[in-house]
Amino acid sequence: MTKKPQGMITIAPEVLMTIARLNTLSIPGVSSLSINTGGVNRLFDKGLSEGVHIAVEDNKVYADIFVILKPDTNVIEASHAIQHQVSRAISEMVGMEVGKINIHVEDIEIISSAAAPAASI
Repeated sequence: MTKKPQGMITIAPEVLMTIARLNTLSIPGVSSLSINTGGVNRLFDKGLSEGVHIAVEDNKVYADIFVILKPDTNVIEASHAIQHQVSRAISEMVGMEVGKINIHVEDIEIISSAAAPAASI
C-alpha cells in the first residue's frame, strides 16, 4: 500500500538564498559576497539577499551570485566550483531543478600593506 502525500511543501525564497550563500562561501578562494542592491531581493531586510539573487520560474531555480575573490584565485575554476556546489546543494537539499547559476565576479580582495607583516632589515 502506498501513502499519498498529505499536503503541500512550500520553500521560502530565503531558504534558497541561504543555501546559495553558505555553499558559495565554502568554496576556496571566495572572500565574500558582494553587496549588490536591486531586484526583488532588495525587499528582504534580513541581510540575507546580499550577493545572491534568486528567481523561481516554472519550478526551476535561477540564481545570480555576486562574489569577491581572494588574490591568486583562479577565477574560472572558482566560478565553476560555485556553480557546481550551489546547483548540487539546491538539487539535493530541496529537490528543485536548477536552471542557471550565474556568477558575477565583482572584485578581487585587496590585501593592504598595513596588514602584511613588516620586513626586517
